[in-house]
Amino acid sequence: MKLHSPVRLLLAALLVLGASLALLTWSPNRLLTGQGLGLGSLQTAWAAWLWLPALPLLAGPWLPERRVLQWLQLLAAVLLSSVLLAVAGQEALLRSGGEDSLVRVSFGGGFWLLQLACWLQLSEQLRVLADSVPRRSAVVLAALLPHAWLLLDGRLDALSLLKEYDNHGETFGQALQQHLQLVGFSLLPALGIGTALGVLAFRRQGVRALLFPVLNVVQTIPSIALFGLLIGPLAWLGKQLPGWGIAGVGMAPALLALTLYSLLPMTRGTLAGLAQVPVAVRDAARGIGLSPWQIFWRVELPLALPVFLGGVRVTAVQAVGLAEVAALIGAGGFGAIMFQGLSSSALDLVLLGVIPVVALAVSVDTAFKILISCLRRGQHD
Repeated sequence: MKLHSPVRLLLAALLVLGASLALLTWSPNRLLTGQGLGLGSLQTAWAAWLWLPALPLLAGPWLPERRVLQWLQLLAAVLLSSVLLAVAGQEALLRSGGEDSLVRVSFGGGFWLLQLACWLQLSEQLRVLADSVPRRSAVVLAALLPHAWLLLDGRLDALSLLKEYDNHGETFGQALQQHLQLVGFSLLPALGIGTALGVLAFRRQGVRALLFPVLNVVQTIPSIALFGLLIGPLAWLGKQLPGWGIAGVGMAPALLALTLYSLLPMTRGTLAGLAQVPVAVRDAARGIGLSPWQIFWRVELPLALPVFLGGVRVTAVQAVGLAEVAALIGAGGFGAIMFQGLSSSALDLVLLGVIPVVALAVSVDTAFKILISCLRRGQHD
């Protein structure tokens, strides 16, 4: 048989490797090391259904590059991912021992590897089948619907991750609010300052030569080190300005650090957007009598907007991730849940603080990609 896709061959090998590892882990409580549960040791009869969607994916490398077969593999990847989650929820229910039991059933390495293979397969097929970001995003959202139904219907409640959510539901809501505050309140000043610095760097070559080395140095400082460096100066400033809410720990140093980290991508995005505006367009605007301010607002900014939003996208995704570390200085957010899990050696509590950040970063990235794609399409039309 002829090999048609080396990429799908690699994904098929990833499926085989994932199936050979423990799909779940079982432990008598959250602190003890779990016992691995492979596919052969699962009690639920649903596990037999895993082979049905797995077969098209395993045969995928040798299937012809036909559109119908590619859609079949895409649907198989979505179905396998959903059935995996359903099997995990049902197995956890069978082994949990009741609502008051301390038994914990968690996702194993095999589960994560199989899910990774499914979503990489989905991404590979979308690259061929969907020619625009909005269409790809729509397919991904449709693929997530079965997962959302399993979650909302309570079929995953017996899993250790969901038990941790039940135990920390109020904390989770506060962490979400704090995380969004950290991201939003750091992006707003970075948007204004970074845009102004980008415009200034575009207008004046000398400013550009001095500005970017400084911003590059700030970007290379490790986040924990920068948070620590800001504690002393802000604590002193808080003593000089009592009642202003400034302190060495908490929200103030976190917002300042996140804003400083955001300046480089914002400034570069603004500079790159303005630099790609054709010189002939500016000359034509001057020729009809527009002032420099009018040229900026009516000509340069609209043409630079897609590239500029690309810088905002990078800045926003970066802020979502860095806000996780801000919990080390008392700023809260999902990092507080993650570090609590690390201190108590509770892996599922760590995941409870990590998975929402990953989902939030992917959502922000996708939203900006859709917006940028629509803007570019509108400019071409």
